[in-house]
Amino acid sequence: MIGRYRPSLVNSHEPRPVAVITGASAGIGAATAVELARRGHDLVISARRRERLAEVAARATEAAGRAVRTEIVPLDVTVRGHSAELLDAAERAFGRFDVVYANAGYGMERPMHALDDVELRHMFETNFFSSVELCNEAARRLIKAGRRGHLFMCSSCVAKFTLPDFGAYSASKAAQAHVARAMAYELRPHGIMVSSVHPVTTATEFFDVSRERMLPGHEQQYAIHGMSRLFVQRPEVVARAIARAVGKPRTEVWTSFPTRVAAGIITAFPWLFDMAVGLSRRRATEARAS
Repeated sequence: MIGRYRPSLVNSHEPRPVAVITGASAGIGAATAVELARRGHDLVISARRRERLAEVAARATEAAGRAVRTEIVPLDVTVRGHSAELLDAAERAFGRFDVVYANAGYGMERPMHALDDVELRHMFETNFFSSVELCNEAARRLIKAGRRGHLFMCSSCVAKFTLPDFGAYSASKAAQAHVARAMAYELRPHGIMVSSVHPVTTATEFFDVSRERMLPGHEQQYAIHGMSRLFVQRPEVVARAIARAVGKPRTEVWTSFPTRVAAGIITAFPWLFDMAVGLSRRRATEARAS
């Protein structure tokens, strides 16, 4: 068995570890890029907006107190072959990669019966299939090179339970979590670790995008936003949790212990959550009627 990847053991005479991150132009992806740079990583960052990636690269250099070597790769993760393009860029620039974080994704607040086939498939292409493609490609290259590494997929706390109007998003995140865990078992003999990341609500562009995709007049149908805002974390909190997990054999990275406990209770006693959601919806209906 190949030894475990431990970036903390990299000394000044060895190349800096390299982190590849998708969805890195804002939110959790950008915060993770900055945090890993601060902890000694060079970066390969990807998203659709080049100018935003350049801003993240500047923030990473400022946080690290050094000139962080950064390769910027603008691309759309829903385009087949994006993974090869991204990892090729990492290998050309640095000759290696050590951490891969499949972070690109978005949410949509929409009842399942109001989703058309194109919308549902696009969400899974972005959230699920792109992350699987990237991690699979990274795993194959690491195995061929006999290298160690750590692969992350950005799942969610709602991989363990779901909410009204977030069925498609929750399903895509649950699929990520299951695949990541299976890969963790499969790749462990090769010295490659795989983790799913389970943040709670974060103060990012997520809700802006979600609201843009709402149905007209649907904004206040349920009190889900009010419930979620009680559990808001800054992206930097998630980024630090990911950075602490690098090189450690953790199949899941949770950023809120109470939420993890709640997810376990919901799994064991689903009727309790059914009652809570039903009560919330009744209150929302009454508030609209008053």
